[in-house]
Amino acid sequence: MTENLTKQDFLDKVFDYENEEEWKYKGDTPAIIDFWAEWCGPCKAVAPVLEELSNEYEGKVKVYKVDTETEQELAGVFGIRSIPSLLFVPLGEKPQMAAGALPKEQFVQAFQDVLGVAPVTA
Repeated sequence: MTENLTKQDFLDKVFDYENEEEWKYKGDTPAIIDFWAEWCGPCKAVAPVLEELSNEYEGKVKVYKVDTETEQELAGVFGIRSIPSLLFVPLGEKPQMAAGALPKEQFVQAFQDVLGVAPVTA
């Protein structure tokens, strides 16, 4: 299940950018963070794919969502200029940003390549 993040949630669960200079992910599971907005058509296309992936990869990958309209500071911290923007957060490594509505196959590939999470077999 995807989880919406407020700024405080982000500081608590992902990275405390107010007090840490060096990136240090707080989670114990790799994550993907979807920066989106209600008015964004491509964001609406990505939403069901992310929901599906969050169920398929439950316990292996956390799927977070950040509404750029209500969480403008977070969007600014990450320099979000276009949405959807997706932040892939591996364990122990720097996160990687991807922009645009990716098809499911590309998410599965990125989970493997960037997050080090093997594809889920049915």
